Amino acid sequence: MPEQDKSAAQQRIDNAVYGTPKIKPDEQRKYLGTFRERVCLTISVSQLRQHNWTDAVQKELARGIGKLVFINGNLPDDEIHPYVRAAAQAGGQFTMKTDPQFKTNDDSLAVVVAAKEAVYQSPVDVAKRYPQAAQSEEASADKDQQHGFLYDLFHRKDRD
Repeated sequence: MPEQDKSAAQQRIDNAVYGTPKIKPDEQRKYLGTFRERVCLTISVSQLRQHNWTDAVQKELARGIGKLVFINGNLPDDEIHPYVRAAAQAGGQFTMKTDPQFKTNDDSLAVVVAAKEAVYQSPVDVAKRYPQAAQSEEASADKDQQHGFLYDLFHRKDRD
C-alpha cells in the first residue's frame, strides 16, 4: 500500500474514532458556533443583563444581511426569551446553543446575529453598532427618576 493511501486510511480511522476536526474551534466556541467573518452583531452576557437590546436585534435582522440568530441557551429563560421572540417576529432563524462549551460568564456571548456566508461586518459589538439604543434608555431612566421626584413632591403623604 502506498504511503499516501496509508495516511488517507489513517485519517478516516481517526475521524471515525475522534470525530471530524473542526476549523477554528476557539473562534466557533466564542461566536456560539459560527465564524467571526459571518457575524453581524454580538451581545455579551453582561450587556444582555444591563440593557434590553431587542430593538437592536430587530434592526439588524431588518437590514437583511444576517438572518441567523444564535442564542446562548445556557442562560436563564427569562433573560433570553425576549431575544427569541424578537428573532421570530423579525423573520430570523434562531438556534439555541446549549452545549456546555458555551459559557455564561459576563464576557461570554449571549446573542449572535450572523449570515450564512462571510460578510465581514465591523463593528459587531451591539453597544458600538447601536450606541443610540443605550443612550435612549439612559435618557428615559433619567426622565423616570425626574418624574418620580415630582410625583413624590406633589403627592407626599406626610404633608401638613
